[in-house]
Amino acid sequence: MPAKLSVNLNAIAMLRNRRDLPWPSVTGLGRIALAAGAGGLTVHPRPDQRHIRFTDVPEIRALIDDEFPDREFNIEGYPTQDFLDLVEKAEPEQVTLVPDDPEQATSDHGWDFVANGEILRAIVARLKKNGARVSLFCDPDASQAQIAAAQATGADRVEFYTGPYGACYDDSGKAAKELERLENTALLAKDAGLGVNAGHDLTVANLPALARAIPHLAEVSIGQGLTADALEYGMAETVRRFVRACAGQ
Repeated sequence: MPAKLSVNLNAIAMLRNRRDLPWPSVTGLGRIALAAGAGGLTVHPRPDQRHIRFTDVPEIRALIDDEFPDREFNIEGYPTQDFLDLVEKAEPEQVTLVPDDPEQATSDHGWDFVANGEILRAIVARLKKNGARVSLFCDPDASQAQIAAAQATGADRVEFYTGPYGACYDDSGKAAKELERLENTALLAKDAGLGVNAGHDLTVANLPALARAIPHLAEVSIGQGLTADALEYGMAETVRRFVRACAGQ
């Protein structure tokens, strides 16, 4: 079964926040994406609210509940107390925990599961008690020991940081090596009983090869490349293009 596409709305929110105006509408474009076939929506509400605002979260929750009850809401972020409180109120289908410093421009590395295992176990248990599936941001070349430590936290999935793969858009040789790393790590995760998500710098051009290399890929979360394409093709057609790419086409 093809990986589900979760449309990350952060870039849309960042564009909106350049002015004190309600457009582009985060929920409006989210609605178009879901109507065009996206499997869900993703947000990463940071403490400074530089893109997604805390007030966006209940509006997106209501959009999915009221109009697309078969789709999923994925909230990602560093597990501060404020973030956990926000998540517990929103009750997303999935929570993706990232090891970012709150001031980082974007997520750029996975967890050290061995060093942070005890902390993550407690947070994962809290989130799963609230009914969420939990995914942990993971480096693309995580070792078997790291994957075992991720599994020991009780998490359901890992999400591969695909930035290094996406950065090879102009070097097919390097891209092939990065893809091999992702494939090997995905097999370790599968053997450990963990589902596999992926995200960061994925495009219509590089996503089909990833989907073919990891046939058990469950979900991809895409914002930057998808939003850029939407400026050219429109949101609905862009989502349809990415859905086809998720199927390896």
